[in-house]
Amino acid sequence: MPEIENEGATIHYRIDGPADAPTLMFSNSLGTALAMWDGQVDDLAGRYRILRYDSRGHGRSSAPAGSYTIDMLGRDALAVMDAAGADTVHYCGLSKGGMVGMWLGVNAADRLERLVLADTAPHMAPKDIWDERAAAARGEGMTALVDATIERWFTEGFRATRPEVIEKIRGLILSTPGAGYAGCCEAIRDMDQRAAIRAIAVPTLVVVGEKDPATPPEAAAQIHDSIAGSELVVIPDAAHLSNIEQQGAFSAAIEKFFG
Repeated sequence: MPEIENEGATIHYRIDGPADAPTLMFSNSLGTALAMWDGQVDDLAGRYRILRYDSRGHGRSSAPAGSYTIDMLGRDALAVMDAAGADTVHYCGLSKGGMVGMWLGVNAADRLERLVLADTAPHMAPKDIWDERAAAARGEGMTALVDATIERWFTEGFRATRPEVIEKIRGLILSTPGAGYAGCCEAIRDMDQRAAIRAIAVPTLVVVGEKDPATPPEAAAQIHDSIAGSELVVIPDAAHLSNIEQQGAFSAAIEKFFG
C-alpha cells in the first residue's frame, strides 16, 4: 500500500479498479479505516478507479500526538489526491469523512467533480462529549468506547443477524490508535461549517440512514437545505454506517448520482 508524508503524518492509501476510469475517492469515519468501504469497492471497482486512504490517526496511517483540525484533515485528502495523480475526483465521505468533504467543497471545489456527504453534520455539539471521548481514548484506549460506538453505528436487528460484519468493524475500532481517535475528536469538537457550506456549488448528494442516531436525518436535511441544488437520499433500515448496513442501496444511490 503506497503512502505519503503530509504535515507530520504518514498517510496510507490504496487504489483499486481500472487505471483509466474516473477516480472515486472514499474517506472513512472516525474510528474506522479504508476497509469500511470494501463493499463499495466490490460494487463499483469495475467502473471507477477507487482511491481510499486511512485518515490521519487511523488504520495504517500514523497518529501524531495532539489535536487535529478539519483544515488539516482536508489538506491530507488533497495530498492523497496529488500523490495518486488525481486532478479531480468524485468524492464520498461518511461521518468524519463527510466533514472533510464539506471542507473540500468550500475550499477546493476545483478538485471535485461530484460530492457525496453521508451520515454527517456540519457541526457536532456539545463540545464536552468530544472532550470525554478524547480523554477516554488517550487514557484507556478504544476498549472503553467500542461497545457504545457499535450500538450507535448499527441497528439492533443488524447487530443480531450479521455478527461477522460487527466483528470486522469492532476490529477496526479497536485497532484505531487512541491518540489518532482523540486528535480527530478534537477536530470535530472545534468544527463549525454551518455557514461555510452555503457556498458549496459542486453537485452534491446528501445520504443518511433512516435510523442514524449519531448524525440523524435532521442533520442531513440541514446540509441539504444549505447547499443549493443538492439531492437528499434517506436509506431505510440503516443507522450510522449506512454504507455497510445497506450496502446495495448505498452503492446504488451514489452510482446513480455519479451517473
